Formats: sequence, C-alpha cells, structure tokens
Amino acid sequence: MVGRGGIAALRGQIAVVTGGGGGIGSAICRRLAAAGAQIVITYNNHAGKAQAVADTLAGAGHLVLRCPVDDAAAQKELARAVSETYGRLDILVNNAGISKAVAHEDLIALDDELIDRIFRVNFRGAFASLRALQPLLRAGEGGVVINISSIAGRTGVGSNVAYCASKAALDSMTRSLARALAPQIRVLSVSPGWVNGDYAQRMPRALIAEQEAKTPLGRIAEADDVAAAVYAAIAHLRFSTGDIIPVDGGRPLC
Repeated sequence: MVGRGGIAALRGQIAVVTGGGGGIGSAICRRLAAAGAQIVITYNNHAGKAQAVADTLAGAGHLVLRCPVDDAAAQKELARAVSETYGRLDILVNNAGISKAVAHEDLIALDDELIDRIFRVNFRGAFASLRALQPLLRAGEGGVVINISSIAGRTGVGSNVAYCASKAALDSMTRSLARALAPQIRVLSVSPGWVNGDYAQRMPRALIAEQEAKTPLGRIAEADDVAAAVYAAIAHLRFSTGDIIPVDGGRPLC
C-alpha cells in the first residue's frame, strides 16, 4: 500500500491519527505528512491544539475532527466524513489514550470508575475506531493499523495497574485482529517505554534520571522516536503484521 523508502513514500495516502493533537500524536502527524500523507487529526477536548498541529503539517488536504473514541455516534460521523472527503482510508493510528498515576499497591484509589474509563478509552476506543473505519480501510488496496501501546503491557510497570492491563489487552487485540483481518489489513503495535512528553515532564527529575540510567541507550524516548517507528512500520515493514514493535531503548533488558 505504500511506496518504497523516500520522503514521499506515503504520497496520496490518507491517515487518521486519533488524539493527534498531543505530544506523540502530533509527532506522528508530522512524520506521516512529511512523507506525503493527508492527515485526519481527531481530538476530544482540545480543538485548538489539534488545529495548531494541522496548521504546521507539510502538504495540504488535512482535516481536524472532534471524535471521542468512546463515542459510537462520533465514530460513525468520523467514518462518514472520511468517506465523503477522501473516499477511502489507508492508515489508522490508534494513538488516543489516558492514564492517571496510582500506586500499584493502592487498590482503593484505583476505583471501578477509573478502571472502566481507562479500558473504555485505551482498549475499547481503539477497537471501536477500527470497527468504524474498517470498510474504508478495505476500500483501497488494503490498509494498515498501528496501535500505540506501551511496554507497561509487557512489564506490568506503569502509571497504574489498569493502564498496564489496558495496554496488554491492546497488544492482544493487535495479534487477534492481525490474523482476522489479513491479508487486506495489517495490524501492529508500537510499544514505547518512557517518552519525554507532558506526563514525564510532570514527574520529578530524579525519577526520570533513574529511568535514563536504567536504559541501555542512556535516555528516554522522544515523541519523534515513536513517530519514526510508526512510519517505519507503515512504509518499510510491509511483510509484518501482528507484531509488537518496542521503542524503549532496551529498558526491559535491565
């Protein structure tokens, strides 16, 4: 579905990036647009941030739409808008996600409402996005879905127990749907460790320094490291599906 290498490898491709106004999402949008794709940025609460990202993207024909991933009506409207505007979809990046820091041993603070909200957005939202957009992904020559996961799904170490479990569920969904939707649609997970974004910048510097020291490559990821992996999975790993691609600097080795 994509060309071989080169800066314009995605020329003419249509990509939806959920939560595209955030740190990782905006880096993904920039990478894909620079490679020639037209980007549909979805957001929930921050229209200004999403539009600001769209305004900086290379190329033309980009679109910004409000679409909470846990809102079925909004998902249908997204599919309708993409169909009417572009007629098909080539790339879906399930980037939207939420979390909240809760100590793993604090079983009371991780209440049912927070657990349900995390799974509703991080797991069900990604599934619902693919469910709504699947017909458009099949409308062209085939599509690719990238789920933005986390090494928390593998290590069980993360902002809270439910977050870790939601990312493990996302990776399991990646494997299941890669099998179910092949060969027309490829499905992969990109799995970062710590990323130098809003969440990390709110943490004590000593904690981040500790994570850097425990990472073989000596730093935590930048948002563009994640975006580069997404681009590589789309444009270069064309015979890969169902795989979990780490972007963690080797952190689980320590």
